[in-house]
Amino acid sequence: MVLDLWRRIRRVGTSAEPPPPRPVADRPDRAVELGGSVQLRHVDAGSCNGCEIEIGSAFGPVYDAERYGARLVASPRHADALLVTGAVTRNMREPLRRTYQAVPEPKLVVAVGDCARNCGVFAGAYGVAGAVGDVVPVDLEVPGCPPRPEAIVEALRTLTGR
Repeated sequence: MVLDLWRRIRRVGTSAEPPPPRPVADRPDRAVELGGSVQLRHVDAGSCNGCEIEIGSAFGPVYDAERYGARLVASPRHADALLVTGAVTRNMREPLRRTYQAVPEPKLVVAVGDCARNCGVFAGAYGVAGAVGDVVPVDLEVPGCPPRPEAIVEALRTLTGR
């Protein structure tokens, strides 16, 4: 039985699609390419969790961002970059700064979603301190509300250089 399965696999060959072409960085004036692999610490600065669902999909079995060298880690001290979602609330302003300071140099920040980029629908709300770029320097932005998993994977590919 196993031998028959092995023969079928050899006959069919590789069924995975080739990866899409490598995207171009949004800010060519700054080199955002880390090369090899990138360890990411996700920070929810006040989102509606739509972006978190898409990040989960991007790292799931369908889009599999890990095959390009991107990996989520539990500690900012182990991270190369921050993956920040949501408009920064007043209560998350200082924790985001501290998390940014805990990431060792060289470090990058990826703002995921329209809320992280420009506060989105939460612009002007009383509990919102501002966009991620108002609190910490942002190196790469992923537009969308929420951004599609393909867009998140493309952004992470610019970081890893794959």
